[in-house]
Amino acid sequence: MRSHKMTRGIEKAPHRSLLYSLGLTREEMERPLVGVVNSANEIVPGHQHLNRISRAVKDGIRMSGGTPMEFSTIAVCDGLAMNHAGMRFSLPSREIIADSVEIMASAHPFDALVLIPNCDKAVPGMLMAMIRMNLPSIIVSGGPMLAGEDRGKTVDLISVFEGVGRVKSGQIDQEELQSLEQNACPGCGSCSGMFTANSMNCLCEAIGLGLPGNGTIPAVYSERIRLAKTAGMKVMQLLKDDLRPKSILTPKSVANAVAVDMALGCSTNTVLHLPAVFAEAGLELNLDIFDVMSRKTPNLCRLSPAGPHHLQDLHRAGGIPAVVSELAGKSIFDLNSMTVTGNSWRKNLEDLQARVLDPQVIRSMDNPYSSGGGIAILRGNLAPHGAVVKQSAVTAEMMVQTGPARVFEGEEDAVQAILDGQIRQGDIVIIRNEGPKGGPGMREMLTPTSAIAGMGLDKHVSLITDGRFSGGTRGAAIGHVSPEAAEGGPIALVMEGDEISIDIYKGSLNLNVSDQELEKRRQSLKPLEKEVDSPLLRRYARMAGSASTGASFRT
Repeated sequence: MRSHKMTRGIEKAPHRSLLYSLGLTREEMERPLVGVVNSANEIVPGHQHLNRISRAVKDGIRMSGGTPMEFSTIAVCDGLAMNHAGMRFSLPSREIIADSVEIMASAHPFDALVLIPNCDKAVPGMLMAMIRMNLPSIIVSGGPMLAGEDRGKTVDLISVFEGVGRVKSGQIDQEELQSLEQNACPGCGSCSGMFTANSMNCLCEAIGLGLPGNGTIPAVYSERIRLAKTAGMKVMQLLKDDLRPKSILTPKSVANAVAVDMALGCSTNTVLHLPAVFAEAGLELNLDIFDVMSRKTPNLCRLSPAGPHHLQDLHRAGGIPAVVSELAGKSIFDLNSMTVTGNSWRKNLEDLQARVLDPQVIRSMDNPYSSGGGIAILRGNLAPHGAVVKQSAVTAEMMVQTGPARVFEGEEDAVQAILDGQIRQGDIVIIRNEGPKGGPGMREMLTPTSAIAGMGLDKHVSLITDGRFSGGTRGAAIGHVSPEAAEGGPIALVMEGDEISIDIYKGSLNLNVSDQELEKRRQSLKPLEKEVDSPLLRRYARMAGSASTGASFRT
């Protein structure tokens, strides 16, 4: 066993002395040592209960003959970091989480790992580390928050973000907003719609690195505790069978992940995270794969913000196994792919007797919400390397638009203009210099998109940025425009009033300005210089790659 490097042999007497100081017995040292990576903290609602999940995982490990050893890592709440400078640190945290797990699991040679994330960057960060270390491992999330209820309506965090715009436009008063903010988030868990955290937790199942139920069992259900105990027991079986992440991940896993992504209508942030995750296994996942799978995979689910359902509804309807069973019926999902259950997806579906229990939540392949997937890739002279939109959350009226550009050099100025009523129907809002390098940190911009929706403009105004959007975003919000402005991408050349054409059906995004004029502008282009106080963000700006390839570090 790998842990014998620090527990066996006469020369390891000092090591054993240190382990004795932890209260371990010699018997515990002789058992497999399993690292339990816990991202619990008292700041992130999705992580406030993870100590209970961790205890259950450790119980499962002990029941199966292992010795659990817990260590921690960081996690950022994107909702709390939204619309201020703190959001610049969210995406960089993904790399730090991955690196911190690698450090701990390398310095202390564990035999296996169980990783416990829940929210936006903790999930992909832990997946990256899990694959990088390639030890027998399993991921088990803390689960989604239940939806809230306010004045007889089902609500969630996005309801509050959009409520700000509704106050500004006179649709509700501040007393109604206060009621909404007190009731939208009823307890622990990752925010209840198909936002980034829940998207990635569901895709952990699809990839095969999380147990069935990982993405959908609500955080407050006892079923979640039982899942955590099962994960602890199952990792011991993975160790016995020497089944490792890189043995589970194959090119077919790539296609499976993107197929489920499209069927669910996941967050556009998956287009950043999945390439970074699969790159750790040496597997390429580029925008072309998303484009191909989007065109062949119907959208079967419309969860908030795209529709009325939440994660608890998806769980009740059969969860990810039910979605997979639908996709497999049309040969869009490869059921021979291996999973951390130790069985193939085919065997898992048989054991679970997986089927759709509510066709309103999970539609059939013959009656989808749309024939294309939840995410669309756009290209054109404004985004030569691609841009991303959650088309399942775009109304029919906004799938095709031509209008004047309203140009802003950052999120704050754009939000102020929206809330002050300076944006009109038909405008196309451009927010640039918010990419991985230009931000730096590629901020998530739920505030401007929610302000547009709250002001009643989501069926009339598009937003285009080299930054990124929350999974909670709805409307014609086009992000990840690549190359970004800081690297001289065409988005840097757009001027106030320029005509822009969007056609999501055709996958096109164009600036209707002649090549000659664009070249003239390029010759006089002066990059926007930002004063960046943070050493971490300066390093990130130097090392981060393009959003089109996952914005992971260049090595």
